[in-house]
Amino acid sequence: MGKMIEIQATDGSGRFSAYLALPASGKGPGVVIGQEIFGVNATMRGVADLYAEEGYVTLVPDLFWRQQPGIELGYTEADFARAIELFQGLDLELAVQDIDAGFQALRQMEQVEPGGLGYVGLCMGGKLAYLTATHTDVACAVGYYGMGIEHLLDQAEQIKGRLVLHFAEQDSYCDATARAQIQTRLGGRESVEIYTYPGVDHAFARSGGMHYDKPAALMAHQRSIAALKREIGPHYNLSELWDKHVKYEFALRDVPATMATMVAEPYVNHIPTMTGGVGQLELSRFYQHHFVHGNPEDMKLVPISRTVGSSQIVDEFIMSFTHTSAIDWMLPNVAPTGRYVEIPMLGVIKFRGDKLCHEHIYWDQASVLVQIGLLDPTGLPVVGAEAAKKLLDEQLPSNTLMHSWTASAGQ
Repeated sequence: MGKMIEIQATDGSGRFSAYLALPASGKGPGVVIGQEIFGVNATMRGVADLYAEEGYVTLVPDLFWRQQPGIELGYTEADFARAIELFQGLDLELAVQDIDAGFQALRQMEQVEPGGLGYVGLCMGGKLAYLTATHTDVACAVGYYGMGIEHLLDQAEQIKGRLVLHFAEQDSYCDATARAQIQTRLGGRESVEIYTYPGVDHAFARSGGMHYDKPAALMAHQRSIAALKREIGPHYNLSELWDKHVKYEFALRDVPATMATMVAEPYVNHIPTMTGGVGQLELSRFYQHHFVHGNPEDMKLVPISRTVGSSQIVDEFIMSFTHTSAIDWMLPNVAPTGRYVEIPMLGVIKFRGDKLCHEHIYWDQASVLVQIGLLDPTGLPVVGAEAAKKLLDEQLPSNTLMHSWTASAGQ
């Protein structure tokens, strides 16, 4: 997705390389990515590509160029030893200057939209996030598991923009004592966000790494994107984008148009039945042969509520249909029963930039099975269409499945 370019050092000492990645639109707010101790390797280029997909023009400067230009390390024991040597030899003041040179390079690019700039750093770059916040005019600096920040807290009053710090509970490089010092000094400030992720270790956001923890990485990324969007954009009408996707799916039943609203490698997961797909090929096949054209003609979605966040939507709705055709995604291998079904549903819709990234769709499968006659609710804590009716009318009786409910009356 990206390419290597050269930028000029602000102290006039030379030029150094940086990896540049552009969003699909060709333009967006500018963000500098601060490298780990392993150089601008494939992992860091992948991070830049991810943020480019989120809508940012991203630049990863080689912060080791003054010691060993262009070095790319892996994660072997020998690589780690060399990375530590480079980190220990890093001049932090010059590193911040090189990050600022990255900001200057971004400002000169026609692809970068006017306004504030952002910074996202990991590991060594996480420490530099704090120093970038205190020594530059960055609008939003995000740091992942930065070490040694507790020794730099005397600079806290110099923070100008928003600062977001992600820490790992099990990180020996920034232990509980260090985190407490940081929290005491920086906590409570409106412009500072501090998050600690329980049960995870240093580098929990490095995909494929030994300490990678997907739930923590996803939560941290969502918080990072929310902070960046708040301060520098980009801003998208997610509700409008989702409505367009749903229109292509259910009203027009147009698979190519549906897929065009999604990222290059999207995924859909209908949680109760684990149907959907991952990637363009599998998901296109799913939509074409098992979803878009197989839904009953009278299938209808009635919106109940919608919550719109910085990068995702949570939709609450009621789906109704007559089971006149095979519905592979909801009732795989079940022949049409002709029964009418009303079911509350919940969709968690994630966006990356202005494209849909994934859908997590939830419903009560037991309620569906009751309504089509495949599950006898007698003696079981399940209901049929009553669940949808109760969602629309809160005055309908509650606790009807609880035999003990009447016994507690008056208590």
